[in-house]
Amino acid sequence: MTHETTQNKNLTLNRASLTRFAWLSIGAAITTIALKTGAYLLTGSIGMLSDAVESIVNLMGAAMALGMLTIAARPPDESHTFGHNKAEYFSSGVEGILILLAAVGIITAAVERLLNARPLEQVGIGLIISIAASLINFVVGRILIRAGKKCNSIALEADGQHLMTDVWTSVGVIGGVAVVAITGWSALDPLVALAVAANIIWTGVQLIRRSVSGLMDVSLPAREQQAIESVLARYRERGVKFHALLTRQAAARRFVSVHVLVPGEWTVHDAHHIAEKLENDIRAALGDAVVITHIEPVEDEISMSDIHFE
Repeated sequence: MTHETTQNKNLTLNRASLTRFAWLSIGAAITTIALKTGAYLLTGSIGMLSDAVESIVNLMGAAMALGMLTIAARPPDESHTFGHNKAEYFSSGVEGILILLAAVGIITAAVERLLNARPLEQVGIGLIISIAASLINFVVGRILIRAGKKCNSIALEADGQHLMTDVWTSVGVIGGVAVVAITGWSALDPLVALAVAANIIWTGVQLIRRSVSGLMDVSLPAREQQAIESVLARYRERGVKFHALLTRQAAARRFVSVHVLVPGEWTVHDAHHIAEKLENDIRAALGDAVVITHIEPVEDEISMSDIHFE
């Protein structure tokens, strides 16, 4: 079994295990929908209604994440030789769109309430329920973000970021409802809902932008590019040169290709061993990557004919 085959198998197993986090998110979404809907029905707060609507979006996003993580965990096949990892970008992109649609609904309801204000009811019980729902989202959101960053899963990280946005949304709603209960200024309730809508629009736009970047084969981030450059620098001290360095990322997978220019008097055996060691060092620096090298003699002028790829 080759190194790449073993690496693909291990990555597939790791991606399959991530679905348990999606199920955790689904469970949290169902629980918070029930709690926040109850808080809205008790209080009649449009702010709490907006909070409940966002939890419905959380559920839809978590379900999408589960489906895409399941697809992303599939091993490479004849039609998808580089794997199915990009499926995660569809999850985060759809979740971003759902967030924007939820914001439109919240804005519509908030404007209607501004025009037709009404007093809130049973605020104390409603606030307690909302606080409980927010604590659930906070704990689950932190778990998802940590797992997403550790496993380079944009689907989990997006789901976690959405939950944390929901938490801060709830904090604003709870604070606004409390102020309304104290001051009697009913107009503050829909104004808080409008602020909530603006906040989740920002989150949705960021998720969509990140998903589009991934689908467009964006290069690795500067920190990882620097890690690759540090590896190449060590080999330059041994007389090896490089050009046509290309990188891209597909969710958890990183792809690196580079042309390796070695002295012409080196044997094929020596050049091959250098390339193998270079590939291993780059993989070690990035944690997980598919690395492809192309050996060329440094003295041959046609070796630099594709320098424009740099």
